[in-house]
Amino acid sequence: MPQVPLSVVIITFNEEANIARCLEAARPVADELVVVDSFSTDQTVVICRQLGARVIQHAFEGYVEQKNYATAQAQHHHVLQLDADEVLTEELRYSIQAAKANWQGAGYTLARLTNYCGSWVRHGGWYPDRKLRLYDRRLGRWEGLLLHERYELAANQPTPLPLAGDVLHYSYNSVEQHVQQLNRFTSIAADELWLRGRRDVSIFQLLLKPWWKFVHGYFLRLGFLDGFAGLSIAVISAWGVFLKFAKLKTRTAA
Repeated sequence: MPQVPLSVVIITFNEEANIARCLEAARPVADELVVVDSFSTDQTVVICRQLGARVIQHAFEGYVEQKNYATAQAQHHHVLQLDADEVLTEELRYSIQAAKANWQGAGYTLARLTNYCGSWVRHGGWYPDRKLRLYDRRLGRWEGLLLHERYELAANQPTPLPLAGDVLHYSYNSVEQHVQQLNRFTSIAADELWLRGRRDVSIFQLLLKPWWKFVHGYFLRLGFLDGFAGLSIAVISAWGVFLKFAKLKTRTAA
């Protein structure tokens, strides 16, 4: 079987600090680099074009819609979808080349290793954090409502295979950045719950769910082994659970 050509697809908005590192690491496995940009105001587009990517401007309509649109722009049916703050390791590039040479099934999952404020996080439920990112676009699509988009294979497709190697995910450079993102994402999550018909918010959701989130991540999933990073993640994640339900309750009361 001949090697399948691969399109590496990335969506961006103001990613000048990350995109070069992402594209340079992906280039060895890519037969095509495609960037769908939602009208960045920094140097993202300039950097992408300098590194040989084909750039398409498209207004952001939501993560699911943007990723499905980006996947459709690829010249090849086999697609590797990356975020701008992700970098392929050498081991993973080797695994992807092997998959291209002997493609099996409908897709492959990649393990993500996250860098949080300069530390690599291997506990607390943050690793291996496998995602289906390498796929045959004819056999699935991106699904979800407003948040937590995921690639779903058609019902009759086999379970995706895991690839060896990590995607290095450079998430937050500071606690402040984490908190700012959390505030944005909890607003989206509250909107999503509203759209799903959720109206009632209980004291259990406001008090016990955040507590359980902390205990589960920090103790049961061994987040404490990641030192300050693990503690910060556990506390802020618990706060995020409270914020999500508090924002839903405020919206319901209004």
